[in-house]
Amino acid sequence: MDDDAIPSADHQVERPTRRRALMLGAVGAASVVSIRPALAQTAGSVLACDIPVPDAGRAGRYISADGNVVPAGTAGAFAPPGRPLKGEDVRRALAGGSNLPGYDYERSRAYLKYVQRLQRGTAGFTCFASVQMLRK
Repeated sequence: MDDDAIPSADHQVERPTRRRALMLGAVGAASVVSIRPALAQTAGSVLACDIPVPDAGRAGRYISADGNVVPAGTAGAFAPPGRPLKGEDVRRALAGGSNLPGYDYERSRAYLKYVQRLQRGTAGFTCFASVQMLRK
């Protein structure tokens, strides 16, 4: 028996009516209308999210050129930024190969490499994962 078919009292199969098809279409359209604003709101909050560099557990440590967290004062490493990086800035820098606002090329690359190495459970990982989804 067809999933869309409705058995009648005499066990013959009826085709879905035009009215039933219109009702199903209306339900589908309502779903789309309610999902789109939620997606737009999610994208907006992702772009405003923060990524601390480094995470609070390693505060005060420096970031090496390859994105690793190293002891403060390590030669060739960079002091952490004065504030967390914004999701929008990270997305833009990763997408266009540009620098993070306010940082030179080497420092931007080091911070971006740190961000790309974030693991689940590390502060900023959810923001970075969300930014990655928006890039695609």
